[in-house]
Amino acid sequence: MRVPCSTSNLGSGFDCVGLAFERYLDAVFIPSTTSSALRVRRDGTLRDFAVSDGDDVLVRAFRAEFLRRGFSSAVGGTLMISSAIPVCRGLGSSGAAVVAGLSLACFALGHDLDRDVALAQAVLVEGHPDNAAPALFGGLVAVGISGAGVPMAMKMPLSSTLAFVFAAPDVSISTASARAALPDVVPHAAAVRNSGRVAALLYGLAHCDAAALEIGLSDELHVQYRLPLIPGAAGALTAARGAGAYGATISGSGSGLIAVCPLDRENSVLLAMTSALSSGRITADGFIAHPDVLGAQPLDVSGVRASFGS
Repeated sequence: MRVPCSTSNLGSGFDCVGLAFERYLDAVFIPSTTSSALRVRRDGTLRDFAVSDGDDVLVRAFRAEFLRRGFSSAVGGTLMISSAIPVCRGLGSSGAAVVAGLSLACFALGHDLDRDVALAQAVLVEGHPDNAAPALFGGLVAVGISGAGVPMAMKMPLSSTLAFVFAAPDVSISTASARAALPDVVPHAAAVRNSGRVAALLYGLAHCDAAALEIGLSDELHVQYRLPLIPGAAGALTAARGAGAYGATISGSGSGLIAVCPLDRENSVLLAMTSALSSGRITADGFIAHPDVLGAQPLDVSGVRASFGS
């Protein structure tokens, strides 16, 4: 499977809006007829990622899907995983991994991928529908949760005249630490204001409306609490706007930042953000992020095999 990364929240869209980008996790399952052991081989940004197979969310999702369909989770074979998605930088690396694990298990058992069902399963495994939904469906996706707890993905229109810039300092921030920074309670008035901002965010992204984007990319639920965790972030958001961005905010839970700008300003915005994030011993990197419109797709296994030299 090839699964895209995603930015989530986008300011006011906290836990309910995500956008897929063209950086991918590639994963292949090669079954074994002689062993019930599951081997995992990692490459790319995951090559030196310190995680046991038992704690790997891709492996957990893969085994969970076998169990859900009534099969043993003691699956024999090799998972070959190669990723170009930065880890712990707010680009949904774990959401992409969960989607890859669920998708591979479906295909290994001879089933087509039901993306709505996979989204519900992804939420059970990892709990972040705003990353899993764009990873599955591609493009800009809003997610609502029913009273029964079932997520519903809604693909939203996205203007082709918008550009996106991602920048991050060389600092890792775990989702757990970012969640811990949030208050247990926010004022009711702040929640009401944020509801209106989500409407402005979706309108602005659909119509490239500068005023709506300025409103929608602002937030009172999470950004102000997480911004101090990211060195240089406040200055980088200001620098992005000074370089011509409509607005900028934290990507996911950080440490990455995401800016929305006109198509002719992306290089200036990228330089401004990385320069503002770099100070002392902290370096920063980034890229112009192009939306992925397809979501998770079957992969030619030869490419992944070649990256492992096998």
